Amino acid sequence: MEPAGAYGAGKAGSVAFDPVAFFTHPRTILRLMSWVFSMVVFSCIVNEGYINIGSERLLCVFNNNSDACNYGITVGVACFLGSICFLVLDVYFPSISSIKDRRRAVMLDLVFSGLASLLWFVGFCFLANQWQATSADKLPLAQGADAARATIAFCFFSILTWAVLTLSALRRFLTGSKTNLFTWQHLETGPGNARATPYPITNGATIVTTKPYQAPPFTETLDPQKLTQQRPMAPAF
Repeated sequence: MEPAGAYGAGKAGSVAFDPVAFFTHPRTILRLMSWVFSMVVFSCIVNEGYINIGSERLLCVFNNNSDACNYGITVGVACFLGSICFLVLDVYFPSISSIKDRRRAVMLDLVFSGLASLLWFVGFCFLANQWQATSADKLPLAQGADAARATIAFCFFSILTWAVLTLSALRRFLTGSKTNLFTWQHLETGPGNARATPYPITNGATIVTTKPYQAPPFTETLDPQKLTQQRPMAPAF
């Protein structure tokens, strides 16, 4: 469960870091899965994604298209490093006291996760198309076939994990925006560093005042019996 507060964080320093709760959190599990999937993708391409057919030149197993291998390596390394950075950010996120900084962190998570989902989708379609176009004469003895299939499979898995992370970041952003708008704790302080305090009224409205012990004006409660006694009687005909 998300801690209370704007953008999914409580008051800075109020909650101690719990390693068990952190590593069992669904978002942390998804980040670790994305980290592993990214590592598998670029490792398969680097280790077995290139073959040597009678020359010193290395050819990409995806239809001898070097752009396909370069794309998979680039996206894999970028998401591998991004997963590590956001894991570290999740550790320090509850201790961030500034609402603006928390908002920037959530927005950065939302943008990066959405971009990663798009890149993995493009990579999955690109690599699958190039692998389908790869003929047997371009890949003798099926060299690197298992690595190519594993790369395509983990590209698909990465789409799912980063898409869920995007939805999680979007939910945190929307929830944090509503919390920031409707909480009185983040209103600007009045003169003399006095905190603005809501003062309830009997009719359900609220007056914000910097002097909580001073009754707001025009809040006197009238007795219904007095109103009845003071009401003028209509003349009888």
